[in-house]
Amino acid sequence: MRNEGIGSWPARRARKTPHRTALFHDGAALTYAALHERTTRLAHALRGLGVRRGDRIAYLGPNHPSYLETLFAAGLLGAVFVPLNTRLAAPEISYQLADAGASVLVHAAAQKPLVPGPGEAPHLAEVVEVGEQYEELIAAAPVDRIDTTVTGDDVCLIMYTSGTTGRPKGAMLTHANLLWNAVNVLVDTDLTAGEVALVCAPLFHTAGLNMLTLPVLLKGGTCVLVGSFDPDTALDLVERRRVTFMFGVPTMYEQMARCARWERADLSSLRTLNCGGAPVPSRLIAAYHRRGLSFQQGYGMTEASPGVLFLDAEHAVAKTGSAGVPHFFTDVRVVRPDLTAVEPEETGEVIVRGPHVMSGYWGLPEESAEVLTDGWLRTGDAARIDADGHVTIVDRLKDMIISGGENVYPAEVEAALLTHPDIAECAVIGVPDPTWGQVPRAVVVAREGAALDAGAVLASLAGRLAKYKVPKSLVIADALPRTASGKLRKPRVRELYGAR
Repeated sequence: MRNEGIGSWPARRARKTPHRTALFHDGAALTYAALHERTTRLAHALRGLGVRRGDRIAYLGPNHPSYLETLFAAGLLGAVFVPLNTRLAAPEISYQLADAGASVLVHAAAQKPLVPGPGEAPHLAEVVEVGEQYEELIAAAPVDRIDTTVTGDDVCLIMYTSGTTGRPKGAMLTHANLLWNAVNVLVDTDLTAGEVALVCAPLFHTAGLNMLTLPVLLKGGTCVLVGSFDPDTALDLVERRRVTFMFGVPTMYEQMARCARWERADLSSLRTLNCGGAPVPSRLIAAYHRRGLSFQQGYGMTEASPGVLFLDAEHAVAKTGSAGVPHFFTDVRVVRPDLTAVEPEETGEVIVRGPHVMSGYWGLPEESAEVLTDGWLRTGDAARIDADGHVTIVDRLKDMIISGGENVYPAEVEAALLTHPDIAECAVIGVPDPTWGQVPRAVVVAREGAALDAGAVLASLAGRLAKYKVPKSLVIADALPRTASGKLRKPRVRELYGAR
């Protein structure tokens, strides 16, 4: 039997660099040899809980070694890993567990209130809490080699994306998808075996896991795991751990630059700053340039594991606003609706092809067929391509809002608002915010004879949606602009209510 998946990575790395530090968390270091042993023991323990090839194992918690141990253990068994966003509300967690058919949930103690009750996730048979229970399972398990055949085409993880139809979809990413994305990062970012990566972006998001952590572990570097982002803590760790590489969204880098100690902080070890989730503002590029640092930016999506376009530091200033050129093993086209190529500077849709593009959406064959055409992934994002081949994302055809690096799809929020008995119509748009880049705003029309209280309406969403999805403001309108056929005119909604 042969394991070609990422579950074999700890063993492969342990035979090359067993004593090198793989993970550092909360003052404790874990070597590659220890990571291999703990991963193997956990795989045996999960098998003892009934996990078999193809079964789904979910994880709910902040960045922690147990997240990666569970991911690799699932890979050893040929099981499918399902990371869950800790910022989701309990009903959203229950939906994803039920949709994936997860039979085991590993969770951090702080997330215990989000663990579904009886019947809320019908396939869930075992729940393991990180801490004493988790450690006892590992200690009692054997360390014998796990013999399971895993191929690159096997699904490695199901990562949920916010859905345009009101429900999230699970992107099925194979072991080969993750490997080729990591190879793209290694080629384009030029990582070394001495890399020390600060992992403060959440691992339950594709960028924190696939653009930072997995490539560094593949290369044999060290990942410094941080449970939640704090700008002062990040600067402390950069200084004390001599961090060379980090990934963040613009908001995170903005907060670091606003720290009182920013100008005197020792940033001499930093070599690579990757940024995604939104374009880096020119003022932020200038603030880091004054400290001798340059950004590498990119564009991606969960369905592409996620790297699609990459703007290196050399072109960060000259091509400000651009998302760059395709990653090494990635093909990108900008096309018209009939899939013919656009002319330079003409706006079209970004489509992507490569060995890192997902195999489809979990349990959604029709939706998968809609976005995967002859090997090309239709992103739904509009862009222009210049004469040098650099691509600039100009709009989001799906109306997605990016708030602090989190994707918010208006349809999901609108569906929640429409359950309010006094709301007849609604539209959710993104409005500028100095901290988060964008935040959602709701524009609602009251039912005839009803009187709406904006604060009460927004309060009614608490616990039903993740906090970042709840609109930060609400406008009560007499009517929403529509076309002659009755379709909502979202651009007009933005014009009328986006600045108020």
